[in-house]
Amino acid sequence: MKREGLGGAVLTMVLMAGALGPAARGAGFGIYEGSARGDALGGTLVGRADDASAIYYNPAGITQLPGDQFMVGATLIAPKTDVRTLTPQGWITSSTKDNAWIPPHVYATHQINDTLWLGAGLFSRFGLGTEFDPNWPGRYNSFTADIRSLTLNPDIAVKLTDQLSLAVGVNATWFDIKLERKIPGTPGPDHILTLKGDDTAFGYNVGVRYAPNDWLALGASYLGKVRENVKGDANLGGAQTDASDHVELPDEFSFGIAVKASPKITVEVGATYTGWNSFDQLDLKFANPQVLGPQVVIPKNWSNVWRYQAGVEYAATKALTLRAGYVYDEEPIPQETADYLVPANDRQLFSLGCGYRWTRWMLDVSYTYLMIKDRHITARPMDGVLESDYSNGCAHMVGVSVSTKI
Repeated sequence: MKREGLGGAVLTMVLMAGALGPAARGAGFGIYEGSARGDALGGTLVGRADDASAIYYNPAGITQLPGDQFMVGATLIAPKTDVRTLTPQGWITSSTKDNAWIPPHVYATHQINDTLWLGAGLFSRFGLGTEFDPNWPGRYNSFTADIRSLTLNPDIAVKLTDQLSLAVGVNATWFDIKLERKIPGTPGPDHILTLKGDDTAFGYNVGVRYAPNDWLALGASYLGKVRENVKGDANLGGAQTDASDHVELPDEFSFGIAVKASPKITVEVGATYTGWNSFDQLDLKFANPQVLGPQVVIPKNWSNVWRYQAGVEYAATKALTLRAGYVYDEEPIPQETADYLVPANDRQLFSLGCGYRWTRWMLDVSYTYLMIKDRHITARPMDGVLESDYSNGCAHMVGVSVSTKI
C-alpha cells in the first residue's frame, strides 16, 4: 500500500511539475533553487543532506532517511534589470519586462534495507528569462532569451559504514531554447529572427557524505557535463529553415561542512564550482543556406566560477525551525562577450525562512533577495551591442516545499 501510494504521488507531481514550465535566471543561466529549506539556507544542504532534497544537493545523504519520504514544491522568481544604452539620440534606459518564473522540485526516497536506499528527483538546473520590448535600442542583439529545462534524476545510495555513505545516479535533462532578435532591413523595416529548438540528453552524478561524529558532517557532490544536441528551426521574416546547435551544459562540484554548534543550532559553509568554460560558443548550422547562410558562430568564452554559501538553522521549538543564509555568486560572462542575453554581474543573495512540523508533515517556506552588482560594457556594433550600463538588477524569490514520511 505504501509503495503504490508513493508511486501515484510521484506520477502526479511529475505531471504537475512539467506543467509549471520552469525558467529562471541564476549565474550564467544556472538555477540553484532545489527546495525552500535549501533556498533559506543559501544552498547549504551538501553536508547536512538530511531531507528528501538531498537528491538535488547531495544524494549520499538519503541514507539518513528511514522508510519512504516525499517532497514537492517550487520557487517563484521575479527578476528585474535596467539597461542604459548609448544611442545617437543619447542615453536611453530600458527595463526587462516583469515576469515570474516557477522552477519546481519533486523528490522521493525509499529505504530498501539498512545498507541500500533508492531516490529520484525532478527539478530544473538551468533556465533563463530575459525579455525586453521588441523595439528597444538593443534589439539587434537580443530582445527575448528563454531557456527552460527539466532534469529527471534517479539515484542509488549505499551506507558503507555508520559514518560514510556514497551515491551514484544518472540524469535525463530536457533543454529548450528560444532566442529572438531583430535584423535591420536593407532597406525597409526590421525583420525578426527567431531561433528555437530542444533536446534531451543524459549525464551522471555522484555524492559522498562523511559524519565522523554527531556534531560534524562533510559532504561533496559532482554533476557531470551534459551535451545537448539542440534541433529546431530558424525563422527570418517568414523564411524558415531547420537549424541545429550543440550546447554543453556545465559540470558542477559542490562541498559543504556542517557543524552542530549546539543542540539547537547547526551551521554549514560550502561552495559550488561551475565549469561554465564549456559554453564557449553558439555554433548554429542551417539546412537552407539561402535564409541565413550555412553556419553562424557566436563566441561566448564563459569562465569557470565559484558560488560561496553559508547557512544557519535554529530549532526554536520541536515544531518550528528558523533559518538564514547568504550567498556570493560569481558571474561567468567576460567583458568581451557580455551582451543582452544575460544582462548580469556578480550577485549576492540574502535569505530567510522557516519550517513547521506537525505529525509526519513538514512545511518549509523561504524568501530570498538577490542583488546584482552594476556593470558597464563597451560597444560591439558588429554584435548589436551598444555601450551600456546594467543597474538595479535584483530578484525576489519565494520558495515553498511540503514533505512527508510515508
